[in-house]
Amino acid sequence: MIQALAAEKYVLVTSFRKDGTPVPTPVWAAVDGDVLVAWTVAGSGKVKRIGNNPEVTITACDLRGNPRGEAVKGRAEVLSAEETERVRSLLKKKYGLQGRLAINGSLLRRGRAGTVGLRISPVSG
Repeated sequence: MIQALAAEKYVLVTSFRKDGTPVPTPVWAAVDGDVLVAWTVAGSGKVKRIGNNPEVTITACDLRGNPRGEAVKGRAEVLSAEETERVRSLLKKKYGLQGRLAINGSLLRRGRAGTVGLRISPVSG
């Protein structure tokens, strides 16, 4: 299941506000062993919501975030600087020139601390 999601160009990560309201966001994602990894702006709402509640759902989607398929429950965590470097490498490899341009451009604009990696592990039930 993680392999199938990682093969998609975009994955919809839905995090939850404190009141339980779902907030879906399309992201680039890659596989790292048996988990999905993604990359996002460090100060984003998604990072704050995951800090408050690590429960998320993930599903394949298009560029605009329109889901394609059933959502799977997951548990997300924000990664360290070293782990984020690995995520950047995995995404550059998967997304090729487009990935390298986006990630390197982001590093120029925001610096290394401006973005973070996310690890999303599927949960059963």
